[in-house]
Amino acid sequence: KVTELVLDNCRSSNGEIEGLNDSFKELEFLSMANVELTSLAKLPTLSKLRKLELSDNIISGGLEVLAERCPNLTYLNLSGNKIKDLGTVEALQNLKNLKSLDLFNCEITNLEDYRDSIFELLQQITYLDGFDQEDNEAPDSEDDDDEGDEDDDDEDEDEAGPPGEYEEEDDEDDGGSDLGEGEEEEEVGLSYLMKEEIQDEDDDDDYVEEGGDEEEEAEGIRGEKRKRDPEDEGEEEDD
Repeated sequence: KVTELVLDNCRSSNGEIEGLNDSFKELEFLSMANVELTSLAKLPTLSKLRKLELSDNIISGGLEVLAERCPNLTYLNLSGNKIKDLGTVEALQNLKNLKSLDLFNCEITNLEDYRDSIFELLQQITYLDGFDQEDNEAPDSEDDDDEGDEDDDDEDEDEAGPPGEYEEEDDEDDGGSDLGEGEEEEEVGLSYLMKEEIQDEDDDDDYVEEGGDEEEEAEGIRGEKRKRDPEDEGEEEDD
């Protein structure tokens, strides 16, 4: 049930990797980069395989095996191998579904009119070394997925945007009205307190004046008593 298998940097023995056999019938992606592979003669039959990574090995020929054992390949990476001439690549004509081929860092790339020759030889391919005939870069499927997710996120944000804006505006309005009421209440409270303080001061003055009148009356009564007291004393002496 394995659909993807990465064996990069493993070491092949006699042109094969131990354990890689025909039992991987569901395999769609296989990577064997830098495994010192010299030949594809012992490659198992993988009829569902679509992408094959064979970069940085020592492969110099025998590519006809691929059409026999991996007939549905759409992507093939042979960069960094020992492929030198067009005759070696010609065997890939039988891969009818092949869309992308990578020969970067192979000696064949030093040939004059290398790109034009490969596109003419393998007319089924769209991309060579990551670019088409008009030098447009091949799309990355992962980048496409990410862009799709970003677009979905943007749409979600757009849909969710207006309610959020309305809510913020409502909050601002509520805040403004609360503030206005608070200011009015504060002004009323201050004026009321000021009036109370004024009244208290008036009451205090009245209280002081009244107290003064009472003291003056008391002083007058004492003075009268003093005046009367000597007379009383004189009467007592006469008696």
